[in-house]
Amino acid sequence: MSAQSLSIVVPNKRCVNDCAFCVSKMHCTDTVNMMDDSNKLFDLYLSDYLDRLEFCRDDKVDTIMLTGSSEPQQNRKFLTYFGLLIKLMKNPFHKIEMQTTGVLIDRNYLRFLRNHVGVNTIALSLSSFSNEKNREYNGTPIDLKVDIDQLCRDIKEYDFNLRLCLNMTDGFNWYDIDSIFSTAKALGANQITFRMLYSSYNNTPQDDWIFVHGAKPSAATSIKEYILEHGTELGTLPYGAKKYSVHGMSTVVDTDCMNKENKEENKYYILRPDCKLYSQWDDPASLIF
Repeated sequence: MSAQSLSIVVPNKRCVNDCAFCVSKMHCTDTVNMMDDSNKLFDLYLSDYLDRLEFCRDDKVDTIMLTGSSEPQQNRKFLTYFGLLIKLMKNPFHKIEMQTTGVLIDRNYLRFLRNHVGVNTIALSLSSFSNEKNREYNGTPIDLKVDIDQLCRDIKEYDFNLRLCLNMTDGFNWYDIDSIFSTAKALGANQITFRMLYSSYNNTPQDDWIFVHGAKPSAATSIKEYILEHGTELGTLPYGAKKYSVHGMSTVVDTDCMNKENKEENKYYILRPDCKLYSQWDDPASLIF
């Protein structure tokens, strides 16, 4: 059993955002947070956490993604401990990414992520190139609205790799596919992931919102056709998706963000705040150890 990456769930009580399409709201994945330094057994769980990191590294996982059901940057204390744990590893991870909408991140926070945590790729989730539409769909408080242009400039100034993860909502309907690529290029993107919104088909409020505001199923086909016409194949990722070079940017279409399609290989491992390792987001039976 192998995986391409390790998703680190950064613990938070609630997310600063309220994304209308959030997959975390479709299923209950709450786990006890043992990565709390007020816990009297914190030293034991730190050791357990480090064991899981070492297991994944020994299993040839080479990439960490800081993510979760909230914005990772909301818990700076955890990220501080995490940076120290990486430095304690015998064979540390070198590819560390963070998935974020960018809320609460300023230049000082970017410096902390780069210098202490070791993050080298920012995967910036956008629901539109419009600041206001992006804020609305991500459910970001008005006073915390992300200035996409400025944030991307800051990210590139600190020499992060910038991956734009485009949540395919109708917020991109104003753009044809060529314009999406040219806008991403202007923002300084090194990589683009087109993320088709996940529906559980259980009539959740998120499913209903996606039905109204999500990209049409034909959008994925149109994007793939554009990529085939204008891109050059770079290879196949371990979980089966193909990666292309399009206008100088690495490009992937993700139609399986919940890792449901390919059961032969795990797309990623998931390390939760209970200090245990899983292979599925929505099924506690996927516990590895």
